[in-house]
Order: sequence, then structure tokens, then C-alpha cells
Amino acid sequence: MNAETAVGIIQKALLVALLLAAPMLIFGLVAGLLVSILQAVTQLQEMTLTFIPKMIAIAAAVLIFGQWMLLRLMEFTRGIFEILPQAVK
Repeated sequence: MNAETAVGIIQKALLVALLLAAPMLIFGLVAGLLVSILQAVTQLQEMTLTFIPKMIAIAAAVLIFGQWMLLRLMEFTRGIFEILPQAVK
């Protein structure tokens, strides 16, 4: 395996990791922002109030995007298994 192949695999792996994490991060960010605005408006500063909505939002993101995420991960894995025999020679 040469350096170009290894760098290409690492780039694809980082891109797939970013794509898989993005929906959950975005849903968590939006939930956190909404809870922060609600806390600022109501002046309710409870620390546990921020945790539960974020967890629910992240679980919703996994339910909504789970199948898409699994397909992307399977495509990446299949591509790695196709590249490796040629790269090892």
C-alpha cells in the first residue's frame, strides 16, 4: 500500500465520519439553542433541563437518519474491502 492510497482511505473515512455525525450534532445544537432561549426568556436556570431535550433530539435524529447513516457506512466498508486487496499487492 502506497501513501496515496492510505491518504485516500483516511480522507474518505473522515468524510464518512463527518457525514454520520452531522445529523445528530445539528439536532443537538438546535435543541440546545432552543432550550437556551427558553431559559433566557423564563429565567429558569436548571442544569438538567438542557440535557433531556438534547438526548431526545439526538435519539430523533438517529431514528430519522439511521437508515441513511447505515447505508453510507455500508458503502464505505464495501469500498474499503474492494480497495484493500489491490492496495496490499
